Amino acid sequence: MANTETALKDALSTIEGATGAALVDYTSGMALGTVGGGTGFDLNVAAAGNTDVVRAKLRTMEHLGLNDEIEDILITLSTQYHLIRLLKSRGGNGLFLYLVLDSGRANLAMARHQLKKIEAELEV
Repeated sequence: MANTETALKDALSTIEGATGAALVDYTSGMALGTVGGGTGFDLNVAAAGNTDVVRAKLRTMEHLGLNDEIEDILITLSTQYHLIRLLKSRGGNGLFLYLVLDSGRANLAMARHQLKKIEAELEV
């Protein structure tokens, strides 16, 4: 089992092209932990903004009567992928992992696979 800091550091070191990662509480919009990002990219602002994305999708699914679960949400930009993975593991209710990838270096399928593995090992 890995704690938040270890899990986020693992995401950055094991996922090719990863430039930032966060564990986010989408009930409050607060990042519980961040790693990476940089001067031009504030992970706390991104965490708060992506909370709105998650809430909107959950609300839409409810209005549509979809009895299903979100695995992940992918946002593609011209130079980045933003991957949001809702946690289903122990104590993960209301949390998501947020990963920023350089689209020129990342393998999206492998990133999704690695993020799922990191989620499974995360103890929150």
